[in-house]
Amino acid sequence: MTAVVDINRTLGPVPYDDVPGRDGTGLVAELDRLRIDAACVSHSYALHGDPRDGNDELTRVAHPRLWPVPVLVPGPLGTGPWAGGTPLVRLCPRQHGWDVTGPHARQLLAELAASGTTVLLPWDEVTTGEVHRLASAVPAPRTVLTGTGYRALRELAELLEAHPSLYVDTSTLCGHRQVEWVAERYGAHRVLFGTGAPATDDAGPRYLLDTLDLPPDDAALIAGGNALVLMGGGP
Repeated sequence: MTAVVDINRTLGPVPYDDVPGRDGTGLVAELDRLRIDAACVSHSYALHGDPRDGNDELTRVAHPRLWPVPVLVPGPLGTGPWAGGTPLVRLCPRQHGWDVTGPHARQLLAELAASGTTVLLPWDEVTTGEVHRLASAVPAPRTVLTGTGYRALRELAELLEAHPSLYVDTSTLCGHRQVEWVAERYGAHRVLFGTGAPATDDAGPRYLLDTLDLPPDDAALIAGGNALVLMGGGP
């Protein structure tokens, strides 16, 4: 049976809605409803408040289907030196007011690359130039661009063409055959199922998995195989 893993999800209350995923029990019920086996989760406190508070909340999540994704901030006012501990982290430079090309950011990114840690990076948090400079670093961390959407396709394609360390999630890659086009051109191994919920819809990306016009092996990679490899649970 193909595993389905949501690489891009938020756990916790959000300021704009009363969401089922405001706690672990509610989020697991949502995963059951949508036939999703596991989710990589950042805490809403880390996204909308102090990342240190949100990351602390993640340490209290013990459900085996909810995999913690801390939000990191470089520099003396940030979350501190990266000591490892999770295979996936999230960066939100615009939200938290730091420069992805600054000296502290470069040090953090080098640490992430050296430790084999993968980065989730929302498209609206960076410019294409910043992504290019990040991915041009040696070494460069494996980076999953989230929330790209159809308006970003030309820029996204150029970046994917130039940088094999860049990947993309499906959260807003929902235009006609967009996922198929990216998978066929750049490889299914560079596309990961993600919903972005609750900020974006979860049912649409989940339905898309069941209707992908791709070979079964490629669809299985996108659904969860790639995420399992990133999280250390796959071949």
